[in-house]
Amino acid sequence: MKYQELFLEENKNMEERYLLAMERIQTFINEFEHQTETKEMLYVDYFLSVAKFMMKIKRYWELLDTNAGNSMTLEEWQKYNQELYSDVLVSKQNQQGYDFSYANPVYAVEVLGEEFGPLLSFLYTELRGCIIYATERRLFYLTIHAELFIEVLCLFEDGQPTVKELKEILYYFVSDYADETIDYRVREQLDPELSFATDIIMESDLTDLRYLYQYGEYISENEIKMASFLNQLEQDKIDAMAHTYTHGYQEGFRIAGIDLTKKKTVNIRYAIGMERMVRAAIKQFEQMGLKPVIYRAPIARVNRRQTAKPGYFATSVNRQYEYDHRGDDALFLDKAFVDRKIAILKSAYESRKQLAKEYAGPAVIEVFGEAEFSPVNKKEAFKLSKEQQELSVYASSESAKIVNEYIPQDDYSFTIIAYPLPSIGEQFEEIFGKIVEVNTLDNELYKQIQQVIIDELDQAVKVRVLGTGDNETDMTVMMHDLEHPEQETNFENCTADVNIPVGEVFTSPKLTGTEGVLHVSEVYLNDLRYENIRLVFQDGKIKEYSCDNFETEEENKAYIKENVLYNRETLPIGEFAIGTNTTAYVMANAYDIVYKLPILIVEKMGPHFAVGDTCYSYSEETKLYNPDGKEIVAKDNECSLLRDTKPDEAYFHCHTDITIPYDEIGKIISIHADGTEVAIIENGRFVLKGCEKLNEPFEKN
Repeated sequence: MKYQELFLEENKNMEERYLLAMERIQTFINEFEHQTETKEMLYVDYFLSVAKFMMKIKRYWELLDTNAGNSMTLEEWQKYNQELYSDVLVSKQNQQGYDFSYANPVYAVEVLGEEFGPLLSFLYTELRGCIIYATERRLFYLTIHAELFIEVLCLFEDGQPTVKELKEILYYFVSDYADETIDYRVREQLDPELSFATDIIMESDLTDLRYLYQYGEYISENEIKMASFLNQLEQDKIDAMAHTYTHGYQEGFRIAGIDLTKKKTVNIRYAIGMERMVRAAIKQFEQMGLKPVIYRAPIARVNRRQTAKPGYFATSVNRQYEYDHRGDDALFLDKAFVDRKIAILKSAYESRKQLAKEYAGPAVIEVFGEAEFSPVNKKEAFKLSKEQQELSVYASSESAKIVNEYIPQDDYSFTIIAYPLPSIGEQFEEIFGKIVEVNTLDNELYKQIQQVIIDELDQAVKVRVLGTGDNETDMTVMMHDLEHPEQETNFENCTADVNIPVGEVFTSPKLTGTEGVLHVSEVYLNDLRYENIRLVFQDGKIKEYSCDNFETEEENKAYIKENVLYNRETLPIGEFAIGTNTTAYVMANAYDIVYKLPILIVEKMGPHFAVGDTCYSYSEETKLYNPDGKEIVAKDNECSLLRDTKPDEAYFHCHTDITIPYDEIGKIISIHADGTEVAIIENGRFVLKGCEKLNEPFEKN
């Protein structure tokens, strides 16, 4: 059954209810639009503004329902798309945009007051999801959001409401419909029948860029230029790019010893504009017996985690807008709701356990090159209380356990690859070509060189990492003992399979005795910029932390706690690695794009530490071997070893890599039991014998 046929019966049953809701909203507009001075109502401008937005959605639904959009030109679609999102676009000269939008908590508080402003801003933000519900032809979701608006409208029409009354309406809307919103999100992640995006990719004329507007997302110059650029490439180049990606995915299963033939679906995540490559990848995955499961980044707040975007997405309409609403969970996050959410999640997976069993894992295409973003903290935005932070950690932990119960991490694999966006600059096409080269470097060459590094590190009891110049890094990292060094290794020889491009050796270090200072002058973590981030470790866990993003120490600590520690008091080191991809590093500096690269590439461009879980969480028992035949045994630390006795203390369900660039590294030293010191890197260059080729890109530059 085609996607557009899935909701025909449901939409038919909802139509009368939907039309009644829209009629009620139009009646309100008719009564108040030109009579605001004669009729008394609190915040009438807000309600008129939101009501007009809802009628805009009604017209959008009708445009799609009648296929009238088929006759619109590309320029007409651009204008229409701009109008749908104009209220949250970054404000520019002669354009009001987000600065004067009720979606902006600052403006909402200024106009509506400190009590009602944040609540009504949340309401409008949730209603903006109706753009997507209309696009995906989901009339039920469109209707319940229209009815929510009417319920709040009536509350204010009836007189002077209380904040408690408004909070209850919003809370119970999220809670009462959680059965639908959470269950549908799980279905999106597992069921290939929900083929909305797949149909666009496989059935559209990709040379006609109007196809981009079928998604309903904000379409910027990035999406248009990316699609246009890919349309210029020969099919063999597109197929080769797709093969690098799909072959890496397949290799992940082979290396981990997981039987891919038992799987039926692959989750493809990508940036809108890359459909030509994704189409080629879908065909290649089909040859492996895999159908695509493609879902967009979550829309409803109940399914979102801060600003993360798992799924397909377009360039952000406004990153500050997304950041402002990252804490909206504060409106409904309590123990009762968390327990309800966990129960619904469990039920959703149980009802689809066969689909979950057939799920092979995500294949991710990341993009990079957006303009730098340093968020502004706004006191008007919702923030989680300390109790809610703890509940958020609990909810994340319990949810991850449920997912792992139905999709065990040792039973699936993944791959990640990245490409630049046109917004990276005028040299976009040239940079794109260089990234393709980086993604296809000689695996065999790196495998041999990295084995030399591993052979030395396997003799170490600890490794010392020292910064140079203004970099204050001074870390001592403890290695696991090897009982049978002729058969065992602490480090994984990582080539281009699940993590593309090639270029790192990594381990899960011992926590006890691992200590010191990790400092980086500038780094992007999960798309957020950190200036002079400084983490102090004791026995492998974060003891202190700071950065220089904001004026006050309190703001800086809160920023790190929320976005690196994910509201925990501390996190352990889950990974220590040495990146070896000097080609990527030199290329990035040549084009001055180091700080625009994703961590996927940056982690290969110097030593890095990851805070959170190890790379082997939930799959520690799976036997893995390096190309030299040695078994990788350093897959646990003192936290993950608690998985059988204290599971709540074993895993943290996060893993954030923090890389020190080569030019900030003074030394990396392997220290043997007898005190012998062997340098791996000195002054940003590899000095270990057998690694000379890694310095060649520096010399050629």
